[in-house]
Amino acid sequence: MENIKQVVIVGGGTAGWMTASALARVLEGKIQITLIESDDIGSVGVGESTIPMIKLFNAVLGIDEDEFMRATHATFKLGIEFRDWGRVGDNYMHGFGIFGQDLATLPFYQYWLRLHLAGKAPDLENYSINRMAAKAGKFMRADRSHGNSPLGDIVHAFHLDAGLYARYLRQYAEARGVSRIEGKVVDALTRASDGHVDAVRMENGDLVSGDLFIDCSGFRALLIEQALHTGFEDWSHWLPCDRAWAVPCELSGELQPYTRATARPAGWQWRIGLQHRTGNGHVYAARFMSDDEAAAILMANLDGRPLAEPRLLRFTAGKRKQVWNKNVVAVGLSSGFLEPLESTSIHLIQSTIARLITFFPDRGFSEADIAEFNRQCDFEVERIRDFLILHYHATERDDTPFWNHVRTMDIPDTLRAKMDLWRSRGRIVRNDNELFAEVGWLQVLHGQRVPAAGHHPLADLMEEREVADYLGDIASVINACVEQMPTHAAYIEARCASR
Repeated sequence: MENIKQVVIVGGGTAGWMTASALARVLEGKIQITLIESDDIGSVGVGESTIPMIKLFNAVLGIDEDEFMRATHATFKLGIEFRDWGRVGDNYMHGFGIFGQDLATLPFYQYWLRLHLAGKAPDLENYSINRMAAKAGKFMRADRSHGNSPLGDIVHAFHLDAGLYARYLRQYAEARGVSRIEGKVVDALTRASDGHVDAVRMENGDLVSGDLFIDCSGFRALLIEQALHTGFEDWSHWLPCDRAWAVPCELSGELQPYTRATARPAGWQWRIGLQHRTGNGHVYAARFMSDDEAAAILMANLDGRPLAEPRLLRFTAGKRKQVWNKNVVAVGLSSGFLEPLESTSIHLIQSTIARLITFFPDRGFSEADIAEFNRQCDFEVERIRDFLILHYHATERDDTPFWNHVRTMDIPDTLRAKMDLWRSRGRIVRNDNELFAEVGWLQVLHGQRVPAAGHHPLADLMEEREVADYLGDIASVINACVEQMPTHAAYIEARCASR
């Protein structure tokens, strides 16, 4: 067995510097890490909304959260608000964290569902401290010093400036021995014996050789596709949005601790509030709307004065047929693309890096390891795909050709099975630790009016009065906790404001 000696990362941005930082932390200088990037090639840079797993990534690196937030102008995120998705005028949130307190053998939501179907319980949001705090514009980090209090159940992620996060991680990685080469990679040299990448050629003619190559070149996919011709699985028949305009604008109004996703005639618009600006974008399907119309809708729905000209991004929803092919691992956009509807872009970078560390190779590159790595990547991204499709398909909207299309289209069998279980008895099954847990599916299914015909039969074993008291106590305690919390802006100002 001969160990890897040289890791070469092609491309910087969030994907490249997250990879470099994590490997530098884990490998501790035992293996040379080189990152190649060009200042002339910009990154996509719209991955500014995250999910809570990023806290684990930062913790593994030993990063102080307040310092990280100051450096990236970050704000806190308790969930995502969805406007106009089930019907025009609807508004619900997919909040992080738990709902209520589980009782006996059943999850909390089965008791809520029993009373809600009977018209005797208020909306789901009343039993989530994340959602009630977000609605009130409040925030604090989880505080477990109060015993069994909802204040200990607060779960947060971040809104951040992706470019500043990449810069912050570059400093981290270079301080731990990562070498950076400035310049453009023009092609790759492969070995005739096994087809592995032997080196990459720079624009100036220099060759950079390595044992393991990480493709962080974005949509260009210089190594995984251009060099190795790995192939791409197109999912645009389920996720037809293929373009996005993105533009920052001045801050306006309260600093809200949540992302907003507002449905539009042929897609949706994001709003992400940072400490220094608001990030905005309009994701849409070009077959249902022109670029000019999409740009006009975005610019007409900004909270403040635009700070730049809108930028157009083109993409195709789908995944690379192999994330790891020979001695190349694709991380980030080179591995595929799912629109940022549930803020999974940075998480998929993180999970691919974690998986690479788990299956870190020697120079023999075990086929069994690579196959399992790819199986796990496929499972994760396919289940995220299903969750995104649910947002489009589970709608009553018929007011535009786009919404008629997604409402009536065929869907994957895996998603159909999830929806059938819910419709039958309100059951939600999480398979093999897929990314989105039961409470995530619950909030979208309920929030977008997918009806459940019934609830779990064991929820009937309690007297209705007991269930009502149980639900009422939870809602009352959560309301009392939210009243004690500071505003989101005040919490940031006191602890992690950028200067």
